[in-house]
Amino acid sequence: AAETPVTPAPRTELRLTPVAKPVQIGDTLVGAGHPVYVIGEIGINHNGDLDIARRLIDVAAEAGCQAVKFQKRTPEICVPLEQRDQIRQTPWGEMTYMEYKIRTEFGLDEYTEIARYCQERGLHWFASPWDVPSVEFLEAMDVVTHKVASASVTDVELLQALAATGKPIILSTGMSTLEEIDRAVEILGTTKLVLMHATSTYPLPPEEANLRTIVTLQERYGVPVGYSGHERGLQISLAAVTLGAVTVERHITLDRTMWGSDHAASLEPAGLEHLVRDIRIIETALGDGVKRVFPGEEAPKARLRRVRV
Repeated sequence: AAETPVTPAPRTELRLTPVAKPVQIGDTLVGAGHPVYVIGEIGINHNGDLDIARRLIDVAAEAGCQAVKFQKRTPEICVPLEQRDQIRQTPWGEMTYMEYKIRTEFGLDEYTEIARYCQERGLHWFASPWDVPSVEFLEAMDVVTHKVASASVTDVELLQALAATGKPIILSTGMSTLEEIDRAVEILGTTKLVLMHATSTYPLPPEEANLRTIVTLQERYGVPVGYSGHERGLQISLAAVTLGAVTVERHITLDRTMWGSDHAASLEPAGLEHLVRDIRIIETALGDGVKRVFPGEEAPKARLRRVRV
């Protein structure tokens, strides 16, 4: 009997998801096809001490980060009235919450030194402004970008002030619905916007990481998407890179046992070093998605393959 002719399988075409345009931050392009932009968030982990801030800048530089990030507040605006007179036990003694926030807030002298030192160490620096005067303060310092904290996604006045700067904006999306992010993106525009998937639980349990949201945000907004992590360890941040995160931000500390609210969910120097090292390995390993026979496979192929097409 005649053999039934075999119909060749249709050729599969490589289908690529449209890639968002990279965003220029200072002298660096942030987006697909460029090195992951690693941000060491110093935040408030300097505890109001410029020497600790310098040491954390050193940690970030030596680990291979491209940027460090701080937080900037006007305590008279940001501290809720009902919390101002609450008594706190601090390393500087007993004081009101308002006194504590003023005590640990950096001003012009400190940020002038931070800007100088970051330039010396080859790092970008910027901050999350929590109020409009803080936007004006950071603009006077000529930061390369502004970061919107997850807590500020619904602060229309702040978002409008940031949009008016014309600077690139990095927007964290923790504790936010898609509708809230929609409104923020509408105000900020998409031409110079980088979104950060985040979950605002400190420390973050794996079941709340929801990393596939990185893809959701990429598809919905068509902008570069990164990951801001508050977990312990490195695995979740590294997995974010494999899902396409173009920037990774992690809190950093000299010692997780230091006094302060953010130290426990931060990376110590060795952890940050390992994170950056492993991100660079993953970047190399991801490749371009085009299937090919690599040079290293030729000798095993010649030795092991019995049937050749």
